[in-house]
Amino acid sequence: MQSALPDMNPLVFQIIRFALMGYLFVICFMRKKLSLWIFAAMLLGVEVGLDMPFVAPYAEKCSKIFLKMVKTLVGPLLFATLVVGIAGHGNIKQVGRIGLKSIIYFEIVTTFALFLGLLAINISQAGKGVDSTMITESYKDKAADYMEAAKAPKDHVLDIFPESIAKSMAENSVLQIVVFSVIFAIGLSLVKNIKQKETMLTWTESLSEVMFKFTDIVMYFAPFAVFGAIVSTVAGSGVEILLNLFKLVATLYVTLIVFVLLVLLPIAWMAKIPIKRFFSYVSEPMSIAFATASSESALPKALENMEKFGVPKKIVGFVLPTGYSFNLDGTTLYLSMATVFIAQMAGVHLTIGEQIAICITLMLTSKGVAGVRGASFVILASTVGDFHKLAPHVEKTAIIFGVDALMDMARTSVNVLGNCLASAVIARSEGELNLNAPDPDEAEMA
Repeated sequence: MQSALPDMNPLVFQIIRFALMGYLFVICFMRKKLSLWIFAAMLLGVEVGLDMPFVAPYAEKCSKIFLKMVKTLVGPLLFATLVVGIAGHGNIKQVGRIGLKSIIYFEIVTTFALFLGLLAINISQAGKGVDSTMITESYKDKAADYMEAAKAPKDHVLDIFPESIAKSMAENSVLQIVVFSVIFAIGLSLVKNIKQKETMLTWTESLSEVMFKFTDIVMYFAPFAVFGAIVSTVAGSGVEILLNLFKLVATLYVTLIVFVLLVLLPIAWMAKIPIKRFFSYVSEPMSIAFATASSESALPKALENMEKFGVPKKIVGFVLPTGYSFNLDGTTLYLSMATVFIAQMAGVHLTIGEQIAICITLMLTSKGVAGVRGASFVILASTVGDFHKLAPHVEKTAIIFGVDALMDMARTSVNVLGNCLASAVIARSEGELNLNAPDPDEAEMA
């Protein structure tokens, strides 16, 4: 009997886990709140990823289907939201003022993120002692594709402007869609014929409402997508590589929390943004971003929720998508940290001046990076390859690929949080933040 007791412990522990998860699903059915369903799907995904990793290729299809559906609605939703906001309620001078405020805000906040990442990796020294021989062939093959993309010449200024709006929407080039929509809205506001102007405004307003309903329908599938993404991530991250790079992953998570507490929270306090109310509206898009590691997947829900929070269409429609190219706080923090990590792992000493030069380079190269999985790895490989001291060790970036998905989840959720806060801060600076709408929980009670 005594020898059987140790064998019972894992079984009892597993029963308790399943019971707690069952209780969580009961709460989800009672509350009917998307963020709770997403959280439950994440926990279930971890369980399945650990116990049944063979399910991963099939579960991942749910995530891919969701991302495809999101891509179909991002372009029309951005176009309609910006045209209605600018041509229907705004003025051309205000658009320029909002744009200038946004760029200044983005540069200040991302600079804080870059140097905070630099400080954190120098304190933790996470790269020292890492066994780079653990770079498997599969990681090398995956990383090789991104490294090849990093070598391709890019002109970030030209990439802002669309050559065809159909092509921009097909490729989901968010910044190009924003540029086209702003110019279209300005052109519409200059139309003298009232009937023609109102006809187009009515059509775009109707399109906006339909696309928000489209978003609501797609979001019903979000928990399944989250489940698939988490199963794939957990099953694909080897335990050995995770233990080897645990210090890097832990440094990133801790630094992102510090960034939120010491940078974003004081900004919200100074702008007089109600913190509890704000987080009740951003919890859903942040949960989606964390689980799918894609800012793009969270954009439709972020647009919808920030408008409900009280940010006008013309501001949220401009600031949020523009921030996806210029205000990726979590990604820029990670890039400065990962670049120095590679140097530490390779035994290359970087002076303070060289590290600052890397940050300045990242401030430029990280602009225009797409808010999708893998784009930050292209920027990392490109930056490492451009510095003569690090260029011989560019292949060592492949080791980060083993835990990149886990780090991508954290930095992407902070990207979404930072952009949502930026839209609220810009709206407050314009005196147009309307906080009279009920909180989501209060609306549910009603």
